[in-house]
Amino acid sequence: MPVNTTPRGSSLLLTIDRPPVNALDLETIEALRTTFVSMAADPPAGGVVLTGAGERAFSAGVDTTAFAGYDAAHRRALVVAITDMTAALLSIACPVVAAVNGHALGGGFVLMLACDLRLAVQSQAARFGLTEAQAGVPFPAGPAEIIRSELPANLLRRWTLSSEVVGAAALAEHNVIDALHPIHALVEVALQRVAALAAQPAFATVKRQVRGPLAGRVAALAAQGDDPFLASFL
Repeated sequence: MPVNTTPRGSSLLLTIDRPPVNALDLETIEALRTTFVSMAADPPAGGVVLTGAGERAFSAGVDTTAFAGYDAAHRRALVVAITDMTAALLSIACPVVAAVNGHALGGGFVLMLACDLRLAVQSQAARFGLTEAQAGVPFPAGPAEIIRSELPANLLRRWTLSSEVVGAAALAEHNVIDALHPIHALVEVALQRVAALAAQPAFATVKRQVRGPLAGRVAALAAQGDDPFLASFL
């Protein structure tokens, strides 16, 4: 399975496990969506930590090799499924913490932005970027809404139009991530942080107040079952 869930006390560790770089093909996207829907229906009391398998990549985004081999029907399904998947992630009432253990590019970067708290590996090797223009796979509607909401306008313009790739220190400098940790401590710190967030009695209500508008917009896009730029993917 490309997605694994492991109970850790009252929390749940969710791992994208598709070597070598945890890239997102249609099967993985649908597995994530199904898992997020299940979590939204029955949120773990201690929250969720989202990470990638190994120490190389959180997720390198859409698997462009797989995408190039899809026919039009499968490409359409992937585009729609990505928005469905991000809508399901944003609908989870409990805290979701990203433990970004390596490269986060394209859709991997979007997954990171959709989480409530973002912790990343303290590494000069890890690279981060919104490389859709260079990869030839534009943003589906859901991710486009997320990046517009979660990034300052100057970074949104620069990083998306240039496909610029930056290091973890740049993300921390611009407050795109909340903290950097050594790889050996990253997941354990993330589990501690998610449990502390979940212990707050009004967390779910405050999350709805603060992140609910974005979740609602992405859910509305998912409900359409289409994408305004679908023709660009086919």
